[in-house]
Amino acid sequence: MLTDAGVPHEAVAAMVDEDAAKATFAAQGLSARDTADALAELKASKVAALGAPGLILGCDSVVALHDGRLLDKPVSRAEAAEHLTAMSGQVHELWSAAVIVEGTRPVWRHVERARMHVRPLSPTFIETYLDVEWPAISGCVGCYRIEGPGVQLFSRVEGSHFTVLGLPLLPLLGYLRTRGVMTS
Repeated sequence: MLTDAGVPHEAVAAMVDEDAAKATFAAQGLSARDTADALAELKASKVAALGAPGLILGCDSVVALHDGRLLDKPVSRAEAAEHLTAMSGQVHELWSAAVIVEGTRPVWRHVERARMHVRPLSPTFIETYLDVEWPAISGCVGCYRIEGPGVQLFSRVEGSHFTVLGLPLLPLLGYLRTRGVMTS
């Protein structure tokens, strides 16, 4: 998304143990929104600690089911089928967060929510969908790539398309313009 938007950047892996971080955040009682925000900040801070200069952007997305349970990326096709079954006919929240760290401190953050209305999914549809999308969706929280066949899961989406893709891009571009990274 950053490349397509014309944002100069270099991708650097943050090397964060997300499972351990999520367990810590859950023990602290963080909401889905705050978990996405904390993960984004943790990623940016880890890269900044490597001595990377300039503005360091960390991002993360969290899916919260209607019962409040947070979904992780599926580790198997069977788990992906379980996630899709749990989402079937329900509305879940997708929280996407972006945090910019400069030096050692956060200087900007933004978290957005999308409400994802999943249509009722038959077991046959789920299996057919996974035939097409597995293992490509193994790295996707929520088991979908909305820019592809994953759009078929939904009857309605409330929120920014960019948030659903995993980055609150428009607010980020606004901040980068105020910092002179992008032309106003």
